[in-house]
Amino acid sequence: MDTALRVRDAVSERNRIAVVVGPGCGLRQGEVFGLSPEDIDDERGQLHVRRQVQAIHGRLYFALPKGKKIRTMDLPPSVAAELKRHIEAFPPVEVELPWGKPETERKKFSLLLTTRFGNAVAVNTWNPYTWKPALAKAGVIPPRAEGAKAWQWAASPKDDFHVLRHTFASIMSVAGESVVTLSRWLWRSSPAITLGYYAHFMPEAGSKGRGAIDGLLGERGRSAC
Repeated sequence: MDTALRVRDAVSERNRIAVVVGPGCGLRQGEVFGLSPEDIDDERGQLHVRRQVQAIHGRLYFALPKGKKIRTMDLPPSVAAELKRHIEAFPPVEVELPWGKPETERKKFSLLLTTRFGNAVAVNTWNPYTWKPALAKAGVIPPRAEGAKAWQWAASPKDDFHVLRHTFASIMSVAGESVVTLSRWLWRSSPAITLGYYAHFMPEAGSKGRGAIDGLLGERGRSAC
């Protein structure tokens, strides 16, 4: 999580919210770009994931989240506060895009995150011009080589935005959330797949487990003496 926080602080203020909602609620990149103020339920502490922004050959469109089903995520107070600050600093903009495929009927949604020109955010632009420069500034990847194009970064797939979703999963697992709950939040097909996929993102789990056992056995050992 320390790395995610460094990247959050390195990215521009306009784009900061993406690096908050990513690890804070476990959203995919396109889902973050498709968030609307109407998806925020402060009263219940929930965030509804209803759409994402996708692209085919550079043409943007709205689509249902992966699996073609909406889901509801827990909205931590800290993320809710960041969302409120973002909305005050960068008022949402109504954006019209095709729904489902680039050539279909168009729909309008008020988006939380847009470009400075009021357009929906495109992944193939956001990644080289916003995400990777922030990674470099935070010391996660090397700076772009002199003379290299914007998309020519020495970065591996493990440094993609999706790593924030892994961060969310590992934090929730270490905190004690059940695999069943985590699987539902991440929209995985089964808890077994969730456990197998995210187990190696829990480096602290073993030490915490050992600490709990040591505490229990230590107390009983002293009582028996």
